[in-house]
Amino acid sequence: MKPFAFTLILILAYLAVIIPFADYQRTRPVVEKMGYVPTPQVLKFVSADHKGVTAAALILKSMMYFGAIVEPQFNTLKVPPDYQSMYGTLAAAVKLDPYNMDAYYFAQSFLVWDVHEVKAANAMLEYGMKYRKWDFMLPLFAGFNSAYFLKDYSKAAQYYKRAGELSGAELFVNLAGRYLWQSGRTEQAIAYLTMMEKGAGNEAVRRSFRIRLQAFREVRRLEEARDRFRAAEGRAPKSLEELIRWGALTPIPRDPYGGRFYLEPDGQVATTSKFTHALGAARKP
Repeated sequence: MKPFAFTLILILAYLAVIIPFADYQRTRPVVEKMGYVPTPQVLKFVSADHKGVTAAALILKSMMYFGAIVEPQFNTLKVPPDYQSMYGTLAAAVKLDPYNMDAYYFAQSFLVWDVHEVKAANAMLEYGMKYRKWDFMLPLFAGFNSAYFLKDYSKAAQYYKRAGELSGAELFVNLAGRYLWQSGRTEQAIAYLTMMEKGAGNEAVRRSFRIRLQAFREVRRLEEARDRFRAAEGRAPKSLEELIRWGALTPIPRDPYGGRFYLEPDGQVATTSKFTHALGAARKP
């Protein structure tokens, strides 16, 4: 066989393989594109003296993946995110470099609110506290998680006390007391998320916090309307629709996650989305 003919056959064979493969890579689900991350032990060995750089690359990988699947225009998720792989990637990054704050911000963004793995998030924050001993943000995050989600007010007070001692801010000590009092949690959530949104260094993470802020501000508006109704009528409203007919809600509240707000039997404001994109289309049982 002549060299030219042999070369032509090789080129055609290569194209026959690479074209379908490239098309598959382009159209396969985003979830699959998160990829495999070796164990922290393996990463520590192969990273040698570049553990910080490797950790930063892993964190950036997770952020870029998350940013790619969030639809900025509609604030909805194109496909279900591969949260497990995201968490594994961030956990590996923290083991490599426990000083990188972006990992804790991002884990707090999705692990707590979307996956509801609050204890796992606090475990990561506790690990970071062993190294970032000067940083009041980690105990502040853990304090909020303990009080708002876990209802562990004693633990929350400990975290906020530590945050207050590290920052010198009396506010955090006062927050500990208010959490122990178990009231005003929506207002505190808004204050907390506002601070998170301002401190986040990645636009996808900031956008995630903005959506949550919008949702909690709507919740607070509903709570205030409910309280005005109770004060005027001498009883709790039976439903959100009754509040709307009463004229206490203008404009009608909108859940940015695509859910529907409603009142629990005890008067608590709730939403069918549970403040996550994945459940936005769910209906109240």
